[in-house]
Amino acid sequence: MTAADTQRLCDVVLDETIGRATPDVEHERAVAIFDLIEENSFEPAGHDSGPYKLMLSLVDSKLVFSITSRTGEPVATHILSLTPFRRLVKDYFMICESYYEAIRSSTPSQIEAIDMGRRGIHNEGSQTLMDRLEGKIRMDFDTARRLFTLVCVLHWRG
Repeated sequence: MTAADTQRLCDVVLDETIGRATPDVEHERAVAIFDLIEENSFEPAGHDSGPYKLMLSLVDSKLVFSITSRTGEPVATHILSLTPFRRLVKDYFMICESYYEAIRSSTPSQIEAIDMGRRGIHNEGSQTLMDRLEGKIRMDFDTARRLFTLVCVLHWRG
């Protein structure tokens, strides 16, 4: 097996106790999970025998990354404070709401301007996630972007 076969996620699950969200949010979740599983780079520190399964959840206002092997054997659990993400997630929610409203009623140039702002906040959140997991999980930026979308979905119940 090559590194591309082992240093990756094969499954991603979100904590189901959060319930269902709006159709727009559920669509974001489904697309992010599909894209993440299709193409990602994910390697827990000190462990090189993936691929891995990831469960994301919120416990006591903390973000929990529970990582197991493909067969379900525990690999690592990382618990992150949500404090560094609060402003980013709040800003991302606000701009996403503006974006969804704009795609229904605004001009293409207005939609593009809002989308540029949305991507900028999303990139900042993705970099923050990579920084917070440094030394714990190695991933590429595209993987961090998709994971940041899922972090937001855990908060966004519609």
